[in-house]
Amino acid sequence: MTINHVEGTQKGKVMLYALSTCGWCKKTKALLGELGVAYDYTDVDQLIGEEQDAVVEEIKKFNPACNFPTLVIDSSKCIIGFKEDEIREALG
Repeated sequence: MTINHVEGTQKGKVMLYALSTCGWCKKTKALLGELGVAYDYTDVDQLIGEEQDAVVEEIKKFNPACNFPTLVIDSSKCIIGFKEDEIREALG
C-alpha cells in the first residue's frame, strides 16, 4: 500500500484513508495540516487490484460501510466523514 507521510506534531498513530477526488477528504487533510498533526494517508482510488482490495478490507474493520474520509487514531478511534469538531477534540 502506498502510504504518504505528513510531518507534524505526534498525536499518536494517525491514519487517513481518503479519495484523491473527494472534497471532504481534502478538507480533512487541510484541517490536519492546520492542526500541525503528523499523519499518514493513502488515496484509496489511486491503488489498483489486490492492493486496493486489501486496503478496503482494512478500512472495513473500522468502518464497515467504507465511507470516506476514514480517520483512524491509534488503531482504535475512528472518525468517519469530515467532522471538524470531533477531529479537533481528538487531535487538538
